[in-house]
Amino acid sequence: MKQTLRLFLVAVVAGAITLGGYKMFVETSDVSIVSENETPSFIPTNFSTFTAPAGSIDFTEAAEKTVNAVVHVKNKTITTQPRSLMEYFSGRGIAREMVGSGSGVIISPDGYIVTNNHVIANASELSVTLNNNKTYNAELVGTDPKTDIALIKLDSDEEFPYVPFGNSNDIKLGEWVLAVGNPFNLTSTVTAGIISAKARDLNEFDGNPQSFIQTDAAVNRGNSGGALVNTRGELIGINTAITSETGSYVGYAFAVPSNNARKVIEDIMEFGNVQRGILGITGATLNSAIANQIGVDESEGVYVNGIEKGSGAEKGGILEGDIIKQLDGYKVSKFSDLAGYLGSKRPNDVVEVTVMRNGRERNIPVTLIKLETFEIDDLGLEVKNATQSDLRAHNVSNGVIVTRSLTKEMAQYDLSGIIITKINDEKINDIDDVKRIMNGRNYKVPIKMTFVDKQGQLNSFIFR
Repeated sequence: MKQTLRLFLVAVVAGAITLGGYKMFVETSDVSIVSENETPSFIPTNFSTFTAPAGSIDFTEAAEKTVNAVVHVKNKTITTQPRSLMEYFSGRGIAREMVGSGSGVIISPDGYIVTNNHVIANASELSVTLNNNKTYNAELVGTDPKTDIALIKLDSDEEFPYVPFGNSNDIKLGEWVLAVGNPFNLTSTVTAGIISAKARDLNEFDGNPQSFIQTDAAVNRGNSGGALVNTRGELIGINTAITSETGSYVGYAFAVPSNNARKVIEDIMEFGNVQRGILGITGATLNSAIANQIGVDESEGVYVNGIEKGSGAEKGGILEGDIIKQLDGYKVSKFSDLAGYLGSKRPNDVVEVTVMRNGRERNIPVTLIKLETFEIDDLGLEVKNATQSDLRAHNVSNGVIVTRSLTKEMAQYDLSGIIITKINDEKINDIDDVKRIMNGRNYKVPIKMTFVDKQGQLNSFIFR
């Protein structure tokens, strides 16, 4: 009897230990109780955890909505391969056909497709293959190399599946996204990731402000022009670039925001070119060093260091020294935030600019003006229409003003701010004159550029 009682007590104790171990190591509690006299940690910690319920994040609906509307774009180009120095200098040689490929996104049932400019550049023939293996010819509608966006259209009267645009201004860091495209000719490939960063400028010193969406969804060669979509299947970006030392994906991919891409293609369809709206300021991203230098307490925002005469910024009342903090309620932490938001706007749109001035915030409505620039590729210079004050400052009656150099070779001459008065001895009044002269010139004849420099001296350059 004693032996039986002893065995019974051992079983009870073992059961209690087993149950206690299960409660301690397996079950979880919604309530955490901490003794009031518990010694605090020297390192601040947060022990609260969140585990997404199984099945709460489902990519299948978004993938099904988009995979049939993301297409494989093939670009046939004809290149000339010289066989001798004589053929090289005369521009002759053997014609060779090359085929490149990328992705595109059908954005309307009548077959309009948005893709990257570099996917279709120099195309002699475009073909598009859908997820159902049907292939169609496509025609180029228009391109914008600055944003690397192009619009093409399927040569068919059929109705096609398409992806609706989402609002890229409302995306959040950590939000789940899908990248859909055709990497390495692997058609209809879907990868998942999150929004890693917003308003990313890959090169702050190239004179072309960018505002990419950064994601860690796997993107490789062939994904260019494909879709970046949210979990609702809405288009929030066009996959464009990766950063890699090897040329393949290493965790950083970049997409043009959908609001910017949509604005570009709408401009192409309506005007034939892109209408860019600007505030009319020059500025820089604030940081601690700049803040100390100019004597302000702010370390985020865009510091205004110049106002263009006659611009919406001047007319609206923005002043040098103001710090731009918001545009239409969207936070501006750096210059790429400002450039990205304005990239989705048009001339004559009104934007509410929140500035910090003397420690107080002010809301200033500003009507955007049209950015009138032209890139003279043969000269390596970008020019814009000169204002009357620009002309008076240089003591000239006509000309266009150089805004920046497009090549390292021209940058060494520091020509920004000069006034070009003549090209090939023809008088220049505006950028339309520049376009006409450059498009109509004899390409075998050197270019003569007459200009007034920053010191008011008349000069001429000959470009051979």
